[in-house]
Amino acid sequence: MIAAGPADAPETAVGDWRGIRAVAVGNVHTARNTGRSHSVGLRGDGTVVAAGWNADGQCEVAGWRDIVEVAAGWRRTLGVRSDGTVVAVGRGEDGACEVQSWRDVLSVSAGDWHSVGLRADGTLVAVGNDERGQCAVDGWRGISAVSAGYLHTAAVTRAGTVCATGDRRCGVDDVTTWRDIVAVSAGSRHILGLDAGGGVWAAGDDSSGQCRVSSWRDVVAVSAGSCHSLGLRADGTVLATGCDDVGQCAVSSWRLRGTGRGPNPRAWSGGCR
Repeated sequence: MIAAGPADAPETAVGDWRGIRAVAVGNVHTARNTGRSHSVGLRGDGTVVAAGWNADGQCEVAGWRDIVEVAAGWRRTLGVRSDGTVVAVGRGEDGACEVQSWRDVLSVSAGDWHSVGLRADGTLVAVGNDERGQCAVDGWRGISAVSAGYLHTAAVTRAGTVCATGDRRCGVDDVTTWRDIVAVSAGSRHILGLDAGGGVWAAGDDSSGQCRVSSWRDVVAVSAGSCHSLGLRADGTVLATGCDDVGQCAVSSWRLRGTGRGPNPRAWSGGCR
């Protein structure tokens, strides 16, 4: 495992992790009273490891078993079991950890104060803070992937369109015109979209240059951070733009193996209402 950011930050202490097949980072919106975070790794054997800030027990995942996906939010970690149930640890005040009743879940995403789950039938479930309508996803259908941000939620449908709800300053109105999209990622106040041709789209706050991705090509995965954006190319190189105040964009030397465009997730048509 490799990580970019402050060398002395506990959430970047992942160099000794082994057998990891997926990672998640507790994204935190940029503000004077934030900045501490945690990192989570899913091992190939279904166990989970975590490092970083643990004030609310968000790193207490050592006992988890049979996990197939993980997500990390502010002070919170989510895990999807192979049977479609979901486990959570961390901050409980906002209700974002109340996922025990969820069933038939394929994947999850953790925002700062809310959690969203994608069911096998293409519908969504959400819990937590709904101050800006970020949990208003009940009517969406045909969803293939979802991403929860600070005060917003974005999802891509199997028809290649994008649904979004929440704080309008995060670009939720602008993404409805995007087409042929295969993946989305919601940051603190912006949204990234990856199209089937390897191009990248962005909407929302661009105050740190985090939306300057129009020139990116041959991209196979995207990730939106607090105020920066990352793109993984098919050749294993990594692109970054936006705020780099603690070295979070220092990825130009990275070369990742085993990349390449995966199967098209748009297997059948659907849409949001």
